[in-house]
Amino acid sequence: MVSNLYGRKDSRSVGAIAGFAVAIIFTWRLLRSPNGHQRQQPKRQMPAPSSSSVALNSNAEFISSGVCSSSEDSRAQNVVDEFFQPVKPTLGQVVRQKLSEGRKVTCRLLGIILEENSPEDLQKQATVRSSVLEVLLEITKYCDLYLMETVLDDESEKRVILALEDAGVFTSGGLVKDKVLFCSIENGRTSFVRQLEPDWHIDSNPEVISQLARFIKYQLHIAPMRHERTASNVFSSPSLEQFFGNI
Repeated sequence: MVSNLYGRKDSRSVGAIAGFAVAIIFTWRLLRSPNGHQRQQPKRQMPAPSSSSVALNSNAEFISSGVCSSSEDSRAQNVVDEFFQPVKPTLGQVVRQKLSEGRKVTCRLLGIILEENSPEDLQKQATVRSSVLEVLLEITKYCDLYLMETVLDDESEKRVILALEDAGVFTSGGLVKDKVLFCSIENGRTSFVRQLEPDWHIDSNPEVISQLARFIKYQLHIAPMRHERTASNVFSSPSLEQFFGNI
C-alpha cells in the first residue's frame, strides 16, 4: 500500500515536470515571435499576364524611359549652351573695337554731347546729354579726346565748361579743360581738326564732314535721319551712344 502511494507520487511528479517543460517551450516560442504569434498568410496567386497587358507595360516603360532620356538630354544641352554662350563685351571693348583702336578723337559738342543744337541755344543754357555720358567717359579712357564748338560769346564758353564740369567729365582724368576748344565760325572747327590730325572726327554738320573726308582717316556723322555714305571712311548714326550700342 505504501508502494502504491509512492508510485502515485512519482507519476504526479513526472506529470508536473512534463507540464512545466511544455509551458517553458510554449513561452519561449511566444517570446521569439515579433507579434507574439505568427500566422502564415496564404500566398495569393497572381493571374498570368496576358499578351496585351505585357505589350502595354512594355510600351509604358519605353515611353517613360524615352521621356526621361529626352528630359536629361535637354538639361545636358542647356548646360552646354550656357557654358559656351559668348561673353558680352564690355563698353570699353566695344569702344576700342568701333574706333579701330584709334588713339586720337575730335568731337563736336552741339547735338552730340550737349542737348542744345545751335550756338544761339548756348547763349541761354548748356546741358550735357545723360545718355551719352558713359560712352564719353569710356572714350576718354582710351583716346586723346578733344571737344570743340562754335560759340557767339564768352558767356557761352563758360556755360559749356560748367556743364561738362558738373557732369563729371573732367574727373576721370582723360579730359581736361584745355582740350575743350571754341571758335567763332564753323570753318574754325575744320581748321582745328586738320591741325590735330585725329584718327576719328565726330560731327553733325554734313558740310564739315564732307570737307574733312579726304584728310581724316575715319569720320562719324551724327544725324537723326540716316544719310547715304559720302565716302567709304564716313559712318553715320542717330547718336553717339547708338553707334556704340549703348542704348
